[in-house]
Amino acid sequence: MTAPTLPATPTGELAGATTAPAAGRRRKAPAPAPTGPDRIPRPSQGWYRDKVTGDKLRRVTTILEQGCTKGDALTIWAGNITAETAMANLPYLVSSSLQPAARYEAEKWLKRAHHRKKDERADVGTAVHTLIESHVLGTPMPDALLTDEEMAPYLRHFLQFVEEWQVTFEASEMVVGNYEQGYAGTLDYLLRSRLIAAALSAYLDVEVPADSVFMGDTKTGGELDIKGVYPEAGLQMAAYRKARVAWLRDGSTVPMPATYSTGVVLHLRPEGYRLVPVVCDDAVYAAFLVIQQAAEWTSGLSKKVVRPALTLPALTEGAAA
Repeated sequence: MTAPTLPATPTGELAGATTAPAAGRRRKAPAPAPTGPDRIPRPSQGWYRDKVTGDKLRRVTTILEQGCTKGDALTIWAGNITAETAMANLPYLVSSSLQPAARYEAEKWLKRAHHRKKDERADVGTAVHTLIESHVLGTPMPDALLTDEEMAPYLRHFLQFVEEWQVTFEASEMVVGNYEQGYAGTLDYLLRSRLIAAALSAYLDVEVPADSVFMGDTKTGGELDIKGVYPEAGLQMAAYRKARVAWLRDGSTVPMPATYSTGVVLHLRPEGYRLVPVVCDDAVYAAFLVIQQAAEWTSGLSKKVVRPALTLPALTEGAAA
């Protein structure tokens, strides 16, 4: 697939026609057409905008955030984090409770405990993805991350995974999109491994070709063998797997490479790693499309359903009779 191109003439204009600028006003120079890597859509406020076509594609992670209902899971998690933070800082909270101003600041600090934990996890995840991307592309790893003691075990276990499973990478941090369904996202990586293929063959009791390309993702939260890999990973990878177009590093486009219907999540933690198979087949993709509709409801129509309260109309005497 080649990159979509803009029409030769803007809609509603005739070829060769000119329009004089309004008196006293200068016509704004048209923005230059994007070239090279600038042609790759970038995420912003929940969307990817294609600078070539002008299309806006909803970000896959935003779709999942808006369309998936987690019930009380997030509420329970936030409550647990707040309780743990309070118990770990009792002297500070007790002393703060004696003065109104200090009490107010302590309450604000405690209420944001779960936000701080979420940001910490996001920072670790971003750093780990940066290290992996540098390894896959063969580019220098940032010195700040290489010398960060907190990052060292993540890098060590990632390299262990690559060596033990004899992994080769096909792509990393590649933007992919589906114009028909209106979404885009950035996949972690595509990989090959005859050992992963063999392990899946035994696990699924089907023949998985040794040269299969697998969708791969990295998760850094939770605890090994307990939590950290959730069903949403399958929805995300299914959406990427069903993308129609992929952007290369030079800004050119290619058809989305075919990948196997089961992907793998590398659950990476300081104490080790696990390689978790995750189904991302057509059935999971169908579920993603339903969730996409739910997200459209949450972000759009749901905001227009409940209207302002009615006011009692004033009736004339004749109408009242």
